[in-house]
Amino acid sequence: MSKAGLWFKMLSTIIQGTSYEDGHTHGIRADMEQKYNPELQKRSLENREQKQQDFDNFVNKLKEYSKSDKPIWIAAAEDEARQRANNTKEQQRIAQDIQKRREKIREESLQR
Repeated sequence: MSKAGLWFKMLSTIIQGTSYEDGHTHGIRADMEQKYNPELQKRSLENREQKQQDFDNFVNKLKEYSKSDKPIWIAAAEDEARQRANNTKEQQRIAQDIQKRREKIREESLQR
């Protein structure tokens, strides 16, 4: 058999296998949800909106990272480091506010 014939057979096998696999591995969503345990189904419905929001945030961050000239994983690491630094600053500010409140309460209690 010629090389072109072999390539044609291989390509047709891949296409048929892919369509067969898609039909059998990805069931209809309603059928899959009906097979759920009712508790799992309820929990899934409750968490669906949050999961969709998390996924949207993830995709938006990836889009933002891809605009950079740097590889995505480096841009993501830099963003995580920046967020950690901001969180640390925020925690320090909150700790200072709490300390000021404690000192103010002590002063008021000593004045009485």
